[in-house]
Amino acid sequence: MKFTAQQIADILEGNVVGNPDEEVSKLSKIEEGEKGSLTFLSNPKYNPYLYTTNASIAIVNQSFEPEKEVSTTLIKVENAYKAFSKLLEFYNQVKNNKVGKEQPNFISESAKIGDNIYLGAFSYIGNNVVVGDNVKIYPNSYIGDNVTIGDDCIIFSGVKIYSETQIGNHCKIHSGAIIGSDGFGFAPNDKGEYKAIPQIGNVIIEDFVDIGSSSTIDRATLGSTIIRQGVKLDNQIQIAHNVEVGKNTVIAAQTGIAGSTKIGENCMIGGQVGIVGHIVIGNNVKIQAQSGISKNLKDGDVVQGTPAFGYSDFNKSYVHFRNLPKIAATLNNIEKEVKAQKSTINE
Repeated sequence: MKFTAQQIADILEGNVVGNPDEEVSKLSKIEEGEKGSLTFLSNPKYNPYLYTTNASIAIVNQSFEPEKEVSTTLIKVENAYKAFSKLLEFYNQVKNNKVGKEQPNFISESAKIGDNIYLGAFSYIGNNVVVGDNVKIYPNSYIGDNVTIGDDCIIFSGVKIYSETQIGNHCKIHSGAIIGSDGFGFAPNDKGEYKAIPQIGNVIIEDFVDIGSSSTIDRATLGSTIIRQGVKLDNQIQIAHNVEVGKNTVIAAQTGIAGSTKIGENCMIGGQVGIVGHIVIGNNVKIQAQSGISKNLKDGDVVQGTPAFGYSDFNKSYVHFRNLPKIAATLNNIEKEVKAQKSTINE
């Protein structure tokens, strides 16, 4: 798909400097630009590349004035970085603008499917499923019984959504994610054997939630596991039964959250964090990567370590952690000197 400089300028509300009919069909970094590609320049550090790039069109800030001749057609905008991000979003919408129902697929007679949807081949839509308008369900996806999916959602290939799950509007679930699988609930008997406790709750995902590839969100034992509006989950995250993740919280890859923990709003949780069950994490909390959280955290806490403690205290302590061999050697030398002095006094 090709776009002219003028078409792009119209989308971005910018001005063309150069050939308005210059065409592009792909995107590139400015230092790797080639004929037919579109790039952008927002960081002055990369200014020299503008004079050598082969990109056909470059988006630049309105204030940018070239120091020498530029062969590339420029589109001047108020903020080049934001404009390029907007263009990426537009490009993604155009690229993923699929509609229709591919064959083969299965749609239960009791399912209700909205308008303008895309249903990829080998997809399964169970009994009493409700799918909103403008939803895209890519091939090999499974939508279990009694699931509801709101408008403008994207379900990528290979996603498995178990029964009773509720998904809001404008959500995106990436390949391999599993929503609504059984929580990890087992009870030991007198023989030391474990019997599964039925998990009869569900998962509720509110509006504007993104869920990364191969992440798992377990259904509640009773009630609901809840992912609030605007939450962004990275790849390979485990969220256990009855967990609640607050509005606009972001969680990086390989984090695991044990059952019944409540996480507040606007939290930032780094990669490979482990969080125990049945605790409460406040709002605006920041947890550094690879931390282990074993107790409640209050609003605004910033923590690191295993078990985690104050971020500033951790950094101060880390200086001593690294010097422990030297500190130990110094203490040993002091101990020897003290013993030697005692021996001299005794003599």
